[in-house]
Amino acid sequence: MKKQAVLDILREVESGALSADDALTRLKLEPFEDMGFAKVDLHRELRQGVAEVIYGQGKTPEQIAAITGSLIRGGEEVVLITRISSEAAAYVGEKYRINYDPRSKVGIVGEIPEPDGKGTIVVATGGTTDIPVAEEAALTAECLGNKVKRLYDVGVSGIHRLLDHAEDIMTARCIVAVAGMEGALPSVIGGLADCPVIAVPTSVGYGAAFGGVAALLSMLNSCASGLSVVNIDNGFGAGDLASMINHL
Repeated sequence: MKKQAVLDILREVESGALSADDALTRLKLEPFEDMGFAKVDLHRELRQGVAEVIYGQGKTPEQIAAITGSLIRGGEEVVLITRISSEAAAYVGEKYRINYDPRSKVGIVGEIPEPDGKGTIVVATGGTTDIPVAEEAALTAECLGNKVKRLYDVGVSGIHRLLDHAEDIMTARCIVAVAGMEGALPSVIGGLADCPVIAVPTSVGYGAAFGGVAALLSMLNSCASGLSVVNIDNGFGAGDLASMINHL
């Protein structure tokens, strides 16, 4: 349930058009929809500021479509689906208008809203191979009402590529730095920026990268201040956190 819907109910009570008991009943009916295989949280936006996001991996196309429908009936205008396969996206598209990005495996039902965040979120990658995770972060941030600037393939092996965007880095309100291999990019950006930097390790790299563990440990041990780290390949978590920072 959106905050505006709750406010409308309270205003009906205030005006005398709705009794307090009836208002309580309507609010009690809204918290979640029990679908058997899922309990869709319809009050999450009211509590946390962001509606429930569907994690598509491991769910059937039918389940994803059903959860999407529940969120739409609950008043959501935009439904974000992460880690959704092209086959599942095609199935959902038979029922709802979906924009699907095959690189990041992100599906968006509804229109991306106009930005209402305070400034710009920069999403940067060390290499081209990191783009799928970065796009998950960027699309998440855009769905949550943020202006996003993408700086792709600006890793430390060619530091001049990053320095060419010094103004973007120094004027951002939050930066998501996505990198695999040794995970050095967030530390370098952290030494240039005066805003929070969210580091995202990716599973990109040769054997000793250990599927992103090497990048994760490098980022956790960064000497740059103002830097936080999310889980390996967790573009969604980074985009969500960046949005929260940009709306403060």
